[in-house]
Amino acid sequence: MPKRELGINVLQAAQERIAFVFDQFSKIYISFSGGKDSTTMLHLVMDEAKKRGRKVAVLFIDLEAQYKMTIDHVQEMYNLYSDYIEPYWVALPLHLRNAVSMYEPHWICWEPGKEDIWVRNPPKTAITDINFFPFFRVGMEFEEFVEEFGKWYGGSDLTACFVGIRADESLNRYRTLITDKIRYQGKSWTTWKGNSVFNVYPIYDWRTEDIWTYSGKFGLPHNRLYDYMHKAGLSIHQQRICQPYGDDQRKGLWLYHILEPETWPKIVARVNGANSGALYAQETGNILGRIRISKPEGHTWESFSKLLLASMPPKTKEHYSNKIAVFLKWWADRGYPNGIPDEADPKEEAAKKVPSWRRVCKVLLRNDYWCKGLSFSQTKSEAYEKYMKVMKERRKQWGYLMW
Repeated sequence: MPKRELGINVLQAAQERIAFVFDQFSKIYISFSGGKDSTTMLHLVMDEAKKRGRKVAVLFIDLEAQYKMTIDHVQEMYNLYSDYIEPYWVALPLHLRNAVSMYEPHWICWEPGKEDIWVRNPPKTAITDINFFPFFRVGMEFEEFVEEFGKWYGGSDLTACFVGIRADESLNRYRTLITDKIRYQGKSWTTWKGNSVFNVYPIYDWRTEDIWTYSGKFGLPHNRLYDYMHKAGLSIHQQRICQPYGDDQRKGLWLYHILEPETWPKIVARVNGANSGALYAQETGNILGRIRISKPEGHTWESFSKLLLASMPPKTKEHYSNKIAVFLKWWADRGYPNGIPDEADPKEEAAKKVPSWRRVCKVLLRNDYWCKGLSFSQTKSEAYEKYMKVMKERRKQWGYLMW
């Protein structure tokens, strides 16, 4: 989709969008992570809130295994704007991805009973009571919590959630913005999230350079962790802040022992596989076959896939086998009744236009738990157990129960 010039700079455009939201929405909250984008957005939104003498909610979901500098920065922002915000610092046991281990593919931050291995204790002002939110249940997915929070906070009122997503940051974020969705009054920088809640992306067209220009020009507080990342040799486009064990975030796991050596031992001890994951990431930037993969001599991609499955823990093996069975059945119904090819044109595979066992292998080697490389999306936790039982019966019917 071609870019359209607005005739104004990105700062003016963002300010106009934010003012429009304040005019239109009766309830407003900010989804704040402590990163550079959400910090910039927070400053912009709070400028408008102060002009109008209006309070907005600020939601920060504390994932426990985070940089101390990030936590310090979040506290600094809460203090700075304390007269204009309704704070929601959430430190509840959420179900998160652990992409550095097949033996422990998930972990729960702030898990009750594991206080002795928590990376840190939550601040006294954080929401730690599991009964605080009527919709919350221990171990719910991060994405589910975010969605349910918006519905709870908004109630029946027209509600805006400011989110610091930029199209320049990644292809997935760009797709979030251009995909056909319900918009508020046709505004391309909004998406409907259910009930009366809309996400708002006021800085979606900013570049990374714009973020730092804004921060420097106005002398506004930023997360000092980025200064240390710069000193560690990362470019401004490589600098990311999020929970360390995720599928994309694991590439930066090794930075913990450089940037915050006092935090590193706790990060390693918190989940299975963190130390080895960090070593692979530092050496190649490529944990578990992220970029290129190769098969052992004498194997086809299909036989290598089955070898990899056979080496996995039973529960993990069952999970992947179910996903692969659906993948094979979907393509069997669309022109591959005798099975998918061992490999196909790499560009077609990368675009997910054709099936192959090499695609399956790449998913297994990458530890791509939700099989996004096979065009799957994440299954909600509340439906997962039911899904596993249903899939066992379906695999019997399809003849894919041999793995």
